[in-house]
Amino acid sequence: MAKPRMLETVVWRLGLAVLLALVLLGSLRADWDFSQISRRAQALYGPLGPGQARIDAWQQLLATQQQGSELERLRQVNLFFNQQLRYVEDIDLWRDVDYWATPIQSLIKGAGDCEDYAIAKYFSLRRMGIPSEKLRITYVKALRQNRAHMVLTYYSTPQAQPLVLDSLMDAIKPAGERTDLLPVYAFNGEGLWLTGASGNKKVGDTKRLSRWQDVLKKMQAEGFPAEPVY
Repeated sequence: MAKPRMLETVVWRLGLAVLLALVLLGSLRADWDFSQISRRAQALYGPLGPGQARIDAWQQLLATQQQGSELERLRQVNLFFNQQLRYVEDIDLWRDVDYWATPIQSLIKGAGDCEDYAIAKYFSLRRMGIPSEKLRITYVKALRQNRAHMVLTYYSTPQAQPLVLDSLMDAIKPAGERTDLLPVYAFNGEGLWLTGASGNKKVGDTKRLSRWQDVLKKMQAEGFPAEPVY
């Protein structure tokens, strides 16, 4: 009878270990403490002014929209940032030719350029439970404007035609209808892809994207978890 009891003990301990691991994982993805985040932001960037109201509105959006369908969450997040932020070039806003802001920085300023919209939408949707493999921040060429641009793309399945969340329009359209955009590369928390005419090929991780790594470090300094959901 000793062996069955020993087996039961092993199974029980294994189950306890799995439960503990899930609890620890949950702690890594713990609730974002917006009181702490606001305090940290004020210490880092100075008085928040009207930015505090925008941060509060973001917190409310994240809390109230998690139960909607994925498409509804896409619509709400896309519309929120398109309305909350006005488009301003990096050189005018940050005195830098290519500055990637955190969502908090963008909301404090009430402004950003294309990558700031895409980054804020990405983190919001990840926080609202959409898996990272469905989301990619995508660098494109805007053909009509003849300039570099960045959007967020959503894949309902790995082989699906992505939907495009764009700072230039509130409507979310399939990529096939956005003939004005030429994709170049894309990334998320899991990797980097080439998305041009040769296909959709993963070519590495995001460690080579120094500005993305800077965004993660700045978010940690702002009070987000050391390993935020990304």
